[in-house]
Amino acid sequence: MPASAAPAKPRGLALVLQWSRVRFTLLFALALGFLLGLGWTSGMASVMVRTVALGLIGLVVFGVLEQWPRRLPRRLARWALQVLGVAVAMPVSTFAIYVLSTDAGAPPFWQVPDRLEGFATLTVLGVLLAPWVALAALVRQKDALARHQALAFELERSELERQALDARLHLLQAQMTPHFLFNTLANVQALVESNSPQAAPLLRSLIAYLRAAVPRLNAGAGTLEQEVHLVRAYLELMHMRMPDRLQYALDVDPTALRLHCPPMTLLTLVENAVRHGIDPSEDGGRIELQVERRGERLHIRVADTGVGLRASDPGRGLGTGLATLRERLALAFGGEVPLRVSGNAPRGVCVELELPGREPAA
Repeated sequence: MPASAAPAKPRGLALVLQWSRVRFTLLFALALGFLLGLGWTSGMASVMVRTVALGLIGLVVFGVLEQWPRRLPRRLARWALQVLGVAVAMPVSTFAIYVLSTDAGAPPFWQVPDRLEGFATLTVLGVLLAPWVALAALVRQKDALARHQALAFELERSELERQALDARLHLLQAQMTPHFLFNTLANVQALVESNSPQAAPLLRSLIAYLRAAVPRLNAGAGTLEQEVHLVRAYLELMHMRMPDRLQYALDVDPTALRLHCPPMTLLTLVENAVRHGIDPSEDGGRIELQVERRGERLHIRVADTGVGLRASDPGRGLGTGLATLRERLALAFGGEVPLRVSGNAPRGVCVELELPGREPAA
């Protein structure tokens, strides 16, 4: 059901005899009957039966006029018709009650002073109180409708915001997909064109890697263990390309493997280190990936011994890959995710990332 869908409003007899209305009517009528019964000449039970009967009659009139007639003249508001109907129903119903409760052969109630006084009391109280009770019910009904509409609008707004975030996240992932694939293919292009003996094994490794990686590019959820498998496959691929220039080490906390990690997170960090750190360095370098669970946080550190941060390129390390990753993580976790880039002694770059230590959604 959409967030803005309202529950079906009762109709017909179900609306007229809605339990919340019946309960309030009975309580109000019994309370009034008890107060009147303290000085009622015919006894407590007699007046309480009559007040309850009048209350239920007023309830039925209120509910019927709420639904019928379906169309009213423009100048007549339905709430006014309901209040007027309840007000008219009180003296008419009281008269009918007194007529029907008169024993056969007994004089009419208006000829009996005590009964006439009781009739007048119930009539006056009915005309004075019943319309105000009806107005109070209408106000409460309008307030409940306003609260429901406000809640429905809020739920709908939240749903639209969530859909917008999902669309933005998918857009960012779609932007990152060609970026990553083109970078990977560029890494093997030189070997293929130079007819290197390593070209065929490298392409086989690349095909195997892409078969595992491509289905995860647009995945909505994943685990750290899946990310580590992709990173290891990627580093093996890059090591085949430059065996003398790339060394790597993975140190992953086993207790963190089942935690949630958005797709391509680790891969983006490692690919960034290869592309911007190891590739430009004549001597190559080493990449170290460390993942540690610290309480409710997941700490990720990727350090390389490549060319490092250069004064001529202050934005190094914060290019398309990391900038997109930072925004993806903010959308995935609903807030800013710490991502720090710093120098790595004696040379190179260190990127540190902290994620909430959450279990993946079922």
